[in-house]
Amino acid sequence: MEIRGKVHEIGATQQVTESFKKRDLIVAFAENPQFVEYIRFEATQDRVNIFDNLSVGEDIEVSFNLRGRPWTNKDGITTYFNSLVAWRVTKLAGTAAAAPAPGYADMPPVDISASGADDDDLPF
Repeated sequence: MEIRGKVHEIGATQQVTESFKKRDLIVAFAENPQFVEYIRFEATQDRVNIFDNLSVGEDIEVSFNLRGRPWTNKDGITTYFNSLVAWRVTKLAGTAAAAPAPGYADMPPVDISASGADDDDLPF
């Protein structure tokens, strides 16, 4: 799977155990510029260095695998966890200059409370 967005935050490498390390990358994904989503990707083991050459604000494409697993607590209640495990990050250099279309950073904030008609309606 792939997704395109802007680098929002690059985490430090965490040594979880002697034999396991991971690192997080937060990507601002703006399919709808009014509602930016902040997606957390993780890289593990020898892939933690794929975030080394990134800078906050860069346009990127992240290739990742979707992982899911159950965990049962001491009371027997099962919870399910999802992870987005990055395995490649590609900088999208030149896309901003070639296509000067407004992005989410260029959009003014929208005041949804000033809709007027019915204040009880949600915007979605």
